[in-house]
Amino acid sequence: MFNTLAINPAYAGSRDVLSLTTLGRYQWVGVEGAPKTFTFSMDSPIKNEKMGLGLQVTRDEVGLQKNTGLYLTYAYRIKVGPRSTLSFGVQGGATNVRWALSDAQNLTNPNDYVFLGANDQNNILPNFGGGLYLSNDKGYIGISCPQIMQNPISKFTPTDGKSSIGKTQRHYFAMMGFVVGKGSFKIKPSTMVRYTQGAPLGFDGNLNFWIKDKIAFGVSGRISQFQAMGQDSKNLFDAAIGMIELQLTPQFKLGYAYDFTSNKLNDTEKTGVSRFLGIPTHEVLLRYEFGFGKNKILTPRYF
Repeated sequence: MFNTLAINPAYAGSRDVLSLTTLGRYQWVGVEGAPKTFTFSMDSPIKNEKMGLGLQVTRDEVGLQKNTGLYLTYAYRIKVGPRSTLSFGVQGGATNVRWALSDAQNLTNPNDYVFLGANDQNNILPNFGGGLYLSNDKGYIGISCPQIMQNPISKFTPTDGKSSIGKTQRHYFAMMGFVVGKGSFKIKPSTMVRYTQGAPLGFDGNLNFWIKDKIAFGVSGRISQFQAMGQDSKNLFDAAIGMIELQLTPQFKLGYAYDFTSNKLNDTEKTGVSRFLGIPTHEVLLRYEFGFGKNKILTPRYF
């Protein structure tokens, strides 16, 4: 929720200043090959805030796969009310997908052809995406698909002759949030729905409490909807998140979140009882913004 440009290009320029954001996520600390995500983004309004430009650099690591992406973002912004703006955004760039399958260790079958080196992947995949974002100083709503092209990544042809082709999938996002309250205390609820073909439908619900526009505490819950063969859909609670934001200066913000994971990674081998705090996930956010005028300090951005 604090790095919207990463999932919706229409967000570019919506903070009305040159904004630099970096975020690091360390998931399931202590588990070998666990996911790590690093992002850096910068965006700024131009042409009297009628347009926005942005740059994103991403790095994802999970297991033997390491992806590095670079994307440029453009948004066109239209005033639809005294304080409301509708933004149309597009982005384009490429992701370098590296999958070092030959580095796999302790294989049950060390002669498996998939892991002998010929199937290592190192591809540069171009892509583009788009989104819509409607916002004002009290709320926002947006939809996006940041990567539309479904690029082929790999092709395996086992001995039975039946080829298996791996490819990237489109990710769809819908988001909404608003802020209520006046004076020294404000409440900011928000939500996000995400969908990818072949994966559970995901829901995030967030609730943040701002005190004097300087410090915020928040909680979040993440639910995935899963449907087994021949069964009705059921909701699976994936994690609860605690977070804190510190607006150290009008320009500089620091944020931290901790995931309380609730899944089978936390099951003990002996009892099978979930250890709710057993597998930690940390996320850290740093943001610095330039060009603050008096009017922008008096109307801080919550989104």
